[in-house]
Amino acid sequence: MFNLFRPYINRRFLISLRNFYISLTHPLFSLFSPNMNHDPQTESTDDAPQPDSTLFDPYVPSTPVSYPIKTLQDLELRTYFDSFHFQFNKASVPLSCSGVDVVSLPNRRRMMACHDMAGGYIDDKWVQGGSNPDAYGIWHWYLMDVFIYFSHNLVTLPPPCWVNAAHKHGVKWEEGRLIAEQFLATTEVTQLYAERLSELAVALGFDGWLINMEVELDIGRIPILKEFISHLTKVMHSSKPGSLVIWYDSVTIEGKLDWQDQLNDKNKPFFDICDGIFMNYSWKEDYPRSSAAVAGNRKFDVYMGIDVFGRGTYGDGQWTTNVALDVLKKDDVSAAIFAPGWVYETKQPPDFQTAQNRWWSLVEKSWGVMQSYPKVLPFYSNFDRPCLEFFGDAATETIQAFVDFKQASYSGGGNITFEGVLEDHAYLTRRLFHGELRFGNSAVHFTYSVKSDGSSVIGLLLDFTDTMDTEKTSVLLASWGDTLLTMDRFSSKFSRVIMPRHVKKLAAEPEWIIQDSSLTMEGFTLTGIHVVCYKSNPQVGTLKSPSNSSEYYAVLGHIAIKTSTENMVFPPASEWLVESQNIDWRSDSKGHITVSLKILWALNSGVTPVFSKYNIYVENEADKSAQGLQHLGVALVEAFYISELSVPVGISSVKFIIQACGLDGACSELTVSPFIQLRVEGL
Repeated sequence: MFNLFRPYINRRFLISLRNFYISLTHPLFSLFSPNMNHDPQTESTDDAPQPDSTLFDPYVPSTPVSYPIKTLQDLELRTYFDSFHFQFNKASVPLSCSGVDVVSLPNRRRMMACHDMAGGYIDDKWVQGGSNPDAYGIWHWYLMDVFIYFSHNLVTLPPPCWVNAAHKHGVKWEEGRLIAEQFLATTEVTQLYAERLSELAVALGFDGWLINMEVELDIGRIPILKEFISHLTKVMHSSKPGSLVIWYDSVTIEGKLDWQDQLNDKNKPFFDICDGIFMNYSWKEDYPRSSAAVAGNRKFDVYMGIDVFGRGTYGDGQWTTNVALDVLKKDDVSAAIFAPGWVYETKQPPDFQTAQNRWWSLVEKSWGVMQSYPKVLPFYSNFDRPCLEFFGDAATETIQAFVDFKQASYSGGGNITFEGVLEDHAYLTRRLFHGELRFGNSAVHFTYSVKSDGSSVIGLLLDFTDTMDTEKTSVLLASWGDTLLTMDRFSSKFSRVIMPRHVKKLAAEPEWIIQDSSLTMEGFTLTGIHVVCYKSNPQVGTLKSPSNSSEYYAVLGHIAIKTSTENMVFPPASEWLVESQNIDWRSDSKGHITVSLKILWALNSGVTPVFSKYNIYVENEADKSAQGLQHLGVALVEAFYISELSVPVGISSVKFIIQACGLDGACSELTVSPFIQLRVEGL
């Protein structure tokens, strides 16, 4: 019932009451205040599966988790680096992985998204993957420039899954949170903490910090606070080019906790010594324009806050978040969307995936697209939370499109399922990716997997533009089938229609059909990739009637794009060094044996491997066929922890296999992959 009374409670009173109880425990980056904090009934902290601080020991081997730093002493003494979990929490995808210059932010209005989902560290804390297929996620990265992971702790360190996802799509990642009086004791002390924070960002692979000081400060501390901001910005820039330090609009230059909601002389001195300011969200319609005037040539570094929960925010947030965005777009300043997890936390109908796509479509319609991919090759996607174009009310659509994580996928990730009713001669398109991929003089190969019922088939529609952006070309990579019939149906609808070069089925999974097509488009840029749903053998005739409509069901499992038909060459097992640590054999009174251990691997040459992921398997000694392999999980770093694996009775050893996978989606053969074999210890 807190929301009903909130409009009648003075925010300063709440801050004072909070300060009385927790005495200046104020972080940097993710914040702890009724202003940037969720209401109690939406945090669900009692149900959140966060590590119990009284039980969780970061030095004891256990299933890897992400967790925050909660004391200044831990920050100062660098205890996080000694944690068992440290190695697992490193981001594995660099921001520059796309091969283009992504160090500097673009010189245009930008979109910053500040995650705040039920206090943070929920399903996403499980570094090696969780068991909840309905966990919260964001897949609309192409609409963002900067992403912030927000929680309610001293120093918030991001789960690597978020950093990897953001970097993969060219989005910068910021993190953080801090205490007040203690770390502002002296200039030397505050410089030390700034350097510790910079060290953490570099070691874990994220791109900066949001500083949120929602606390009254003695005016004598302000020069030290400014030194902290300035020093953190300098050391971040020197140690990680392109990194960002953002100040949140809270404490004024006079030390007062007084949200300004606009850039002015009370907060500009902080703005002047860092990379930008996150304005509080209670701004008036003319504040963005006046803030831009104060910022001058740095107006794009002003991020006007919008609370999606709608708590005092301009335009009321929620399903009218676009109202605020329209104003910011008109005044040409940047936006900071706070708590887009509102869609998930409030269980917006009809389901999270549909509501999420609908909500972000409002953002896209108002603000536009910020990122494009693919940009370089190879490109591979197994549709782990892709963005499907939103087409309005799902109830009026004859074909429903959704990402399914509950049925077996082609190669991990999700299946994009299309099902419903489709007229025989009709076809339907759904956008998958916004592209910015320049084609050279080499042929480019597109491979994708489909399983379907009856005559339901899937093709790919590619949008191209020339270098002058004057000529638009559409190319249909058609599904296998009758070439003459396909050409007759689609040659007048698309610039080119290309039939697949190769079509094959997997021996182990014959329901999947893998199609390979190629084309050359020298001088053109691929700007869009769409799915095309149609029937392979429509009934002859032109009259439309109910009898010409039938059920449609098809699933897209993956898509791979590359310039060569050759798969990458993987180092053989002999070139790898594999070792085990923290081996723990246990048995119960019934003689059941389990083992827990950490596996590490590296190339003998010392060269850092460049692979997208590693599949970890355990082989049954008594059954060395494919059926005898058990998939344990996926590693994104060169380490994996196995917890309490049940060991079959009567076997003498356990063999663990590490299968490397390339950026193009290809994986090494299991028979030549590195492995480690442990002798079973009877207890």
